[in-house]
Amino acid sequence: MKCNKCGSDALIKKDDWYKCANCGALIFDTDIKVNNISSPTKQIEKIEAGLHFENDRKEPDKESDVTVNQKETQKKKKKKEKKPKSKLRETIDFFIPIIIALIVSILLKTVIMANAVVPTGSMLNTIQEGDRIIASRLAYITSEPERYDIIIFDYPDDESKRFVKRVIGLPGETVKVENGKVYVKSGSSEYTVLDDSFVTTCTPSGDYGPFVVPKDSYFVMGDNREDSWDSRFWTNKYVHKNKIIGKVKFRYYPSIEKIE
Repeated sequence: MKCNKCGSDALIKKDDWYKCANCGALIFDTDIKVNNISSPTKQIEKIEAGLHFENDRKEPDKESDVTVNQKETQKKKKKKEKKPKSKLRETIDFFIPIIIALIVSILLKTVIMANAVVPTGSMLNTIQEGDRIIASRLAYITSEPERYDIIIFDYPDDESKRFVKRVIGLPGETVKVENGKVYVKSGSSEYTVLDDSFVTTCTPSGDYGPFVVPKDSYFVMGDNREDSWDSRFWTNKYVHKNKIIGKVKFRYYPSIEKIE
């Protein structure tokens, strides 16, 4: 046992006390037991040690409680500080979705799709008079128009008007009509009669051509061959590729239906 004051171990025992021979300090003997019970001083030391342990263990909880309380206080403060929206801000918030919808609509109409109302029966029975149709503007970005595609295009004799017809003759081909039947050939090959299963129930008639289709251009006809103003009769008989607006995909009125 050493002196608590100077650290010397030169202690003189007297009853329940130790006296330091070096500094004279008196130290109570805490190892004394009375009836196998530790001395009051020893018990007090143990109690104090236990209190320190409990305080150390509970301290984080207190800090946590303080932190939570601070956060809740800050939230309440922010809610109180939040100002009501001004009239200008409310107006802007109201119109933003409308403006976005208009922009998307314009992009769809001018870049992705084209719609048209067919005013005549020149494409019967594939497209009815009054049908509203949708065409894809992207159809020919990476590919060329194919025979039998139905297209919307600027009418070559008056580009302020738009027509809907079916592609019959491709660039470099020769097209002729004999007794209502359509024939095509490429170069010096023989004429081949084309499929006319999509033509209206009336029997086509008449002789036209031959027509030699220029480069990057197309010869077009209506499915209602007896009542269609098409390449057979135009002054400028061919539709140039850059005048094609899109490939017709489907009708959306009076019913939704794919068009081929």
